[in-house]
Amino acid sequence: MDALAGLLDGPRAKGAFLLRMIMEPPWSVRIEDGAPVCLMCVTEGEAWVVPDAGDPVLLRPGAIAVARGPQPYTVADAPDAPPRAVIGPDGTCTTLSGEPLAETMRLGVRTWGNAPDGGTTVLVGTYRMDGEVGRRLLDALPGLLHLRAEEWNCPLTPFLGEEIARDEPGQTAVLDRVLDLMLITGVRAWFSRPGAEAPAWYRAMGDPVVGRALRLLQNDPAHPWTVASLAAKAGVSRAALARRFAELVGETPMAYLTDWRLALAADLLRGTDATVESIARQVGYSGAFALSAAFKRVRGVSPQEHRSLGRATQ
Repeated sequence: MDALAGLLDGPRAKGAFLLRMIMEPPWSVRIEDGAPVCLMCVTEGEAWVVPDAGDPVLLRPGAIAVARGPQPYTVADAPDAPPRAVIGPDGTCTTLSGEPLAETMRLGVRTWGNAPDGGTTVLVGTYRMDGEVGRRLLDALPGLLHLRAEEWNCPLTPFLGEEIARDEPGQTAVLDRVLDLMLITGVRAWFSRPGAEAPAWYRAMGDPVVGRALRLLQNDPAHPWTVASLAAKAGVSRAALARRFAELVGETPMAYLTDWRLALAADLLRGTDATVESIARQVGYSGAFALSAAFKRVRGVSPQEHRSLGRATQ
């Protein structure tokens, strides 16, 4: 399992909000949905993405933007265009005064806009869930990631454009998986740019010693790992692994393992009905008590409180 696969495998899209937006100028949409991450691709025309803090970016056909929430931003035909509509939580759409616009601007299956033959088409995919496993990855991204067509060249964009307006059995699952693949492709391209400041854990995956240790931890978090057992698998001494791991990743192997186990547990608590005891054993703790103690110490809440808070916001 590589760095991106390991960090994105858990909180995959589940019933993500996907939309084809067709617009004719003048248009401007204020995004205030609080979603953890949103991916946008332009297939026709041009669109500006304007964050509240930072420089606006221009999307041309084939380009991608990934906006990291929950900060609001605006998507428009011009960087200074005043908002004409507001997108709230769960994709609700209203005027600036709060009047509903969903039916007025509905153009078909997962299609929305102010003109059915508008000159700009934007494919939008929004993750609704604040997935815990992906937090380490998302924290490494800027508030607004932008790649031009020549910088990522994703063959999935035309496929998403065709599938997003279909109404077939299992269509939601198909779109969720396509969205996941596009996000992974975009993030991989972002980290691979010349001079890109990829996070330490991502760069460390290329190291023959630390990369192997990271893959062992990610692939089998339930194993009773020690620094000594990891060092033996990596073919180096305990001291050498501990020193090199800390240099490249910025934390000890056991601290990384604890964070990974708790991230997996957090996602399982909110995404399944499994008991705390069962989840504890899945991620490498001896039982519910041990997981609860670690969860409370690191995250400040108990596993049950974490689960309850997640369901209260869904």
